[in-house]
Amino acid sequence: MIAVIWLCALATFFWFVMFSPWTAPHMNFWLVMAMATAVLAGAGLWFQKDRLREIYFFKPAHIAIGLVSALILYAIFWAGNAVSTQLLHFARPEIAGIYSTRAQASPLTIGLLLLFWVGPAEEIFWRGFVQERFCCRYGRSVGYLVASLVYAAIHVFGLNFMLFMASLICGLFWGAMYLRYRSVWPGLISHAVWDVLIFVVFPLQ
Repeated sequence: MIAVIWLCALATFFWFVMFSPWTAPHMNFWLVMAMATAVLAGAGLWFQKDRLREIYFFKPAHIAIGLVSALILYAIFWAGNAVSTQLLHFARPEIAGIYSTRAQASPLTIGLLLLFWVGPAEEIFWRGFVQERFCCRYGRSVGYLVASLVYAAIHVFGLNFMLFMASLICGLFWGAMYLRYRSVWPGLISHAVWDVLIFVVFPLQ
């Protein structure tokens, strides 16, 4: 558990740099995100190196599961956006704040980065390492909830309620996929495709 604690602390530092109002304006979000996810995913793979075959077993059905679940999650966010912007006066500007990072790179760069780097790397670290370690320590249900809450909690530095709720929903969604399929692949595909849909192809704003 020492490795989990230290790496979650490192992730907290990275997310603070990327999202806090004191540091984010001085950083290129996509550059820092690429570096952070590379370091965390690499560390996660290293610490799980004896169990990679088990955690990353692949079946062709995982592709369809990942694609369909990405569409389902997008539909959830589309509906949530429609409702929240009607009920919460702060929802629209906070969502716009999330999308402000798109100005820091071209749509093609962002799309490729999300599809082939950031989305996969986040699943490798958060589900393949953090959730798996918590599940081994505390049991599958408790480990799943703790990992999902930690994933959401590190987004609080953005001081953005909509970002926090989005990360909580995503953490619970992809965490449940890992719990169900016992492989990182379905959630990895889902995460990568959903990222591209929500940020590049069909953004909510």
